[in-house]
Order: sequence, then structure tokens, then C-alpha cells
Amino acid sequence: MLVEGPPEQRAVSVPAPPPRHAIRGAGLLVALVLLVAVAAASIAIGAKPLSLGQVWHGVFQDSGTFSDVVVGERLSRTGLGLLAGASLGLAGAVLQALTRNPLADPGLLGINAGASAAVVTAITFLGVNSLTGYVWFAFAGAAAVGVLVYALGGSRSATPVRLALAGTALTAALSGYLQAVMIVDDAALGKMRFWTVGSLAYANNDILLQVLPFLALGMLLTLFLARPLNALAMGDDTARALGARLTRTRALSLGAATLLCGAATAACGPIAFVGLMVPHVVRSFTGPDQRWILPYSALLSPVLLLGADVLGRLLVRPAELQVGIVTAIIGGPVFILLVRRQRMAQL
Repeated sequence: MLVEGPPEQRAVSVPAPPPRHAIRGAGLLVALVLLVAVAAASIAIGAKPLSLGQVWHGVFQDSGTFSDVVVGERLSRTGLGLLAGASLGLAGAVLQALTRNPLADPGLLGINAGASAAVVTAITFLGVNSLTGYVWFAFAGAAAVGVLVYALGGSRSATPVRLALAGTALTAALSGYLQAVMIVDDAALGKMRFWTVGSLAYANNDILLQVLPFLALGMLLTLFLARPLNALAMGDDTARALGARLTRTRALSLGAATLLCGAATAACGPIAFVGLMVPHVVRSFTGPDQRWILPYSALLSPVLLLGADVLGRLLVRPAELQVGIVTAIIGGPVFILLVRRQRMAQL
């Protein structure tokens, strides 16, 4: 571009700013590098610190030594953190777009409450004691509540307000059921105390394999919904004019969020603020386009979750704080600060 000036000055060429999509693409690469770095720290840092050489040996040349066993356990923990973090971030982004509420999270539609109610039922009335047993009940409870929320929200005539009201009502009812059961059953209270905190500490390959198909299906479905959710954000009339199928989009969005949040909650317990805070922060610099919000949320949510997990291991070493406690401690003040200092990011 040429800049005109007085005759005695030569015209100078001012380079055009890089296109916005190029900046966003570069930001995704930065987020990916940050995710790799945090994942490496998750494997190396713990009650027993490991050098990079020990991590490399444990990953690629496992010979059964103590350090190799530790690396294997932390690989499972890190893998679950990656999957659960990405799933919670994607679920939060989808629910915020679906309800047109930047403060929406899986708890708004009762998914966490459904998973918790199913777990306490399995413990109290069916005698389930293993974490691998909890997974299936938690996922079934989350899925059942997701279907029920959609039905109560009006199914074919569902709107963001109806879905949110149905989720809030079910959450209140299930919370009352949880409190009643735990008050009369001390054993259920003790076991639920661990599960409801949210933790990656007991991750293993069996749990990963159990939830992986559901998480993979939910992630693929979520990325497919980016364009329909963009149309939905413009309002029902405009979305119809653009050819969007509102009923199908809402049903698939709720289904994807249920798959993602249900499986992640089943494996780790309910973890707060990841699905709420990360999509909101991402939207502040990407704008409302779901084609960018979803990939950024999938990369930055596990950064937050794994970073909180590493921090929990460092703060009270050799013991550790559960990741659900750390995300709540970090997320609450940070989110309040974001809301107070800047205008709420628009959907």
C-alpha cells in the first residue's frame, strides 16, 4: 500500500497486516506446542521426579525397571488427562453455543448430576466397588439425563431456555436424591467423597479403553457440528433461512455433549471450570466462529487440566491435591476476574 505525502517525501510501502485466519492458525500451533510441553511435564513430574532420559527410556525402551513402571503409570494418567480435558472443553463449547449462554457448562444440563446419581446408586444398592465398574454406571446416568433433558425441553420444539430449565430442574431433583442416599448410607458417603472431587490419580489403561470409543465418537460429532452451530447462533429464523435443521442440530449437539462429558465424568469424576472457562476465554480472541472455538478448546482445555494436575502434585509433595480441587481453586478467581474486567464474550 502506498502512503501519499508532501511532494518532497517519497511514497513508502506499508506491508498489509497478516490475514486473521493466518494468525488463528499460528495460534493453534502455539497451543499444540504448549500442550506437548505440559504433557511432558505431566510424565516427568511427581512424587518421584524423572529426568528426560528416564522418561524417554520408559516410553520407548521399557525394561520393567521402577522408573519405567512409573513412566507407564504416568502415561496412562497423562493420556486420560488429554482425553478428558479435550472432551470437557468441547462439551462446554457446544453447550454454550447450544444454549446461547457463555456461562453454560455440563452441570447446567444435569449431565454431572446424572453421572453422580448413577454412581451412588451403584455403590449403595448394587454393591459396585471398583472404579472400572463406576465408569459404566456414570456414563449411563449422564446419557439418561441427556435424553431426558432433551425430551423435557420439548424435543422438536426445544429452545435454549427450555433446555436450560429442564437441566436445572433435573439437577435439583438428582442433588436431593444424592444427599438423601448419602445421609443414610455412610459407606456411600465415603466412596462418593473420593469420586465427586475429580481426579486423574487412578487412571489406568482399562479405564482409557472403556471410555475411548465414546470420546472419539463425541469429538468427531462435535467437529461436524461447527457450521450448524454457527447458523444456530444467529437465531432460529435466520438459521432456517440458511438451511440449518434446528431439531437435528440440537439433538446431535446434546448427544455429543453427553458422550463427551458423560465419558470424561465417568472416568475422572466431575471436574469443574474446565468446560466453563476455556471456551469462554477462547471466544474472547477467536470471536464467535465455532470452526475456531472448537479446535482451540480441544487443545487448551487439556493444557489447563494437566497443568492443574501437575500443580497439585507439586504443592503438597509427596502427597497430592486432586485435580478437581486445583481447577476449582484456580478457575473460580480467574473466571470472576475475567467477568469483571471485560465485557462477556458474545456468542
